[in-house]
Amino acid sequence: MSITVNERIKEVEEILKSLDSRFPDLYFTEYNEKILLYAEQQDMNKERLYHFMILTAVERISAHEPDWTYVAASLYIKDLYQRTALSRGTTDKNPYGSFYQVVKDITSSQLYTPALLDSYSKEELDYLGSKLDSTRDHLLTYIGIVTLAERYLTKSHEGAILELPQERFMIISMTLFRNEVKEKRISLIEEAYWALSNLYMTVATPTFANAGKSHGQLSSCFIDTVEDDLRSIYDSNTDVSTLSKNGGGLGIYLGKVRSRGSDIKGFKGVSSGVIPWMKQLNNTAVSVDQLGQRQGAIAVYLDVWHKDIFPFLDTRLNNGDERQRTHDLFTGVSIPDLFMEQVEERRDWYLFDPHEVKTVMGYSLEDFYDERKGKGSFREKYWDCVDHPLLSREVVPAIDIFKRIMISQLETGTPYMFYRDTVNRLNANSHKGMIYCSNLCTEIAQNMSPTVIEEEVIKDGKIVTYKSPGDYVVCNLASISLAKTVMDDELKRVVSIGVRLLDNVIDLNDLPVLQAQLTNQRYRGIGLGTFGWHHLLALKGMKWESSQAVDYCDSLYEEIAYHTIKASCELADEKGEYPCFDGSEWSSGEYFEKRGYSSMRWAELKDKVSSKGIRNGYLMAVAPNSSTSIIAGSSASIDPIFRLEYSEEKKDYKIPVTAPDLSPKTTWYYKTAYHVDQHWSVKQNVKRQRHIDQGISFNLYVRNDIKAKDLLELHLDAWKSGLKTTYYVRSTSVSDFEECESCHS
Repeated sequence: MSITVNERIKEVEEILKSLDSRFPDLYFTEYNEKILLYAEQQDMNKERLYHFMILTAVERISAHEPDWTYVAASLYIKDLYQRTALSRGTTDKNPYGSFYQVVKDITSSQLYTPALLDSYSKEELDYLGSKLDSTRDHLLTYIGIVTLAERYLTKSHEGAILELPQERFMIISMTLFRNEVKEKRISLIEEAYWALSNLYMTVATPTFANAGKSHGQLSSCFIDTVEDDLRSIYDSNTDVSTLSKNGGGLGIYLGKVRSRGSDIKGFKGVSSGVIPWMKQLNNTAVSVDQLGQRQGAIAVYLDVWHKDIFPFLDTRLNNGDERQRTHDLFTGVSIPDLFMEQVEERRDWYLFDPHEVKTVMGYSLEDFYDERKGKGSFREKYWDCVDHPLLSREVVPAIDIFKRIMISQLETGTPYMFYRDTVNRLNANSHKGMIYCSNLCTEIAQNMSPTVIEEEVIKDGKIVTYKSPGDYVVCNLASISLAKTVMDDELKRVVSIGVRLLDNVIDLNDLPVLQAQLTNQRYRGIGLGTFGWHHLLALKGMKWESSQAVDYCDSLYEEIAYHTIKASCELADEKGEYPCFDGSEWSSGEYFEKRGYSSMRWAELKDKVSSKGIRNGYLMAVAPNSSTSIIAGSSASIDPIFRLEYSEEKKDYKIPVTAPDLSPKTTWYYKTAYHVDQHWSVKQNVKRQRHIDQGISFNLYVRNDIKAKDLLELHLDAWKSGLKTTYYVRSTSVSDFEECESCHS
């Protein structure tokens, strides 16, 4: 787009004047001189000039002048308006233009689902278009707007951006609330748009990217239980590939699969164990990528008493037999209290083959857990297995297994730790099942069971398969920005929007794996989480390593829990309780008793839930949400910030990023991850976990020279304190951690 030198300089001067007035605290003289000098070049075009202005602003982003990120963002947004106008064939004078026309045009390009135009009249679309507030584009930081534009805004098949930020927020709101009763549908959409566009909350990546579009699912991730038979293993792999293709991350429980050397149909020593099936899953993860953007993301879990535990723990190591390695899978270990006790007391641990246990003992060891701390059915069954004369076993010092766990964690960041007794003791729906493992990011804990083929017959010339569907867990995620929501005193309002929004995802989803669809409807599980914890502490002037922060964590997450449960209860009164409510700890009131909720308002809520029901059997889960917290301009999840200042790597350049709201005042409260005493993080998370009915993606940050006894002590602290899971052990020697973006909410 060519313009004369004088026109160019005049336009640049107007832009610079506008920036000067918007950011009075920044020093613009040097920047202005550099830009004007560049603008005077004869062969300059508008695109190159804008690019130079943006990059010159980006270069100035630093811990000393963090607000240059908003200057760069402002310039990027102006450029985005021009590029989008070009793609749409409109003018950038009024970048948002006719919302109805935008929806109509993108639908005709087969990029939006026709359901939008089928569900909303032109009058409704015109009204919603009038509510788009372009000033909210300027709430975004530079890394925020770049991430949003590159990953989430709707693009043409050729890659041209067709959608602007406020339109994405509105399309998400319209999609998720389109089936609400007509009388209040528009007001609910306005509420959701308010929350999303003001960055009070974010939805998980699949919902953020796919809502309103003609392709892709809305749910974040899934958990499958594999039965110990060939058909189940292969069917599971098919389901994995189907979900992975559509952008889902997966957790796979392989604890029921027989170990290496087990018998098959009475033939002794012929089973190859779980590793070959992991190799198969590894190939699926690599070959079935997620919408052509990245390879599939799969975590595999195994019980610590399984005979294949040692080779399992080595599958991600960078040395040894490559035929036994699955570098593209993540690993997690399902750990009973008894194992941790044996580790602490330096006693022996016994390894079993689950198939042999089932054959000899008549039960599956993994189907039990300790109902009380230090006492219960798992340890009774386990010692029965140890004492049985016909059952083969391997005996090893428990600490040797734990050493192998820690070696793998320091080299690869995994395995994740899943404390199965704690999880199941706190399962509000234990009347309907068992939880064997978590998901890819360790924040989901819901009932699981394998799908079993009952019969396959020929009927009217067709092959008909009858399956008994298991509980195939589905995660529907969104997260609240703690810093913004709490500081603006909007917590109750945002929680209410988040619960209703996520509940609607369940009914809108058309999942390609039918048992997942059934499970989703049976429990109506959602995962409302948070991000920006460190950001909030800094704004409040609280040090991470302090009793004040620990106590505040307790009170804040109790408040979040109260409003979340209350919102789901009110939704049940309006739309009905989830089908498995009767017999649950929600219906009996035991959920509240276990957590010591005894104040007057909790007592009233307990009675209300018992009488009116609750809409969602699972409610809260804190996901990693690093991508979407970047868009919202805050710190990720519950983590301490990584650095005060760092660079986000892009294809051909780097973007400087600083801690959110960095200033001389907040700097003192931003102690970085590897300098934080992790035991203080555990203390905080113990308080938080009391109020979160599912799990928390909780990272441990350690130096690569940490002593084994110190890392062991950290794990023992996490287990003894009652944490359900721990996520990555992030060592300074492992700089790059591949994460599933599905859970980024």
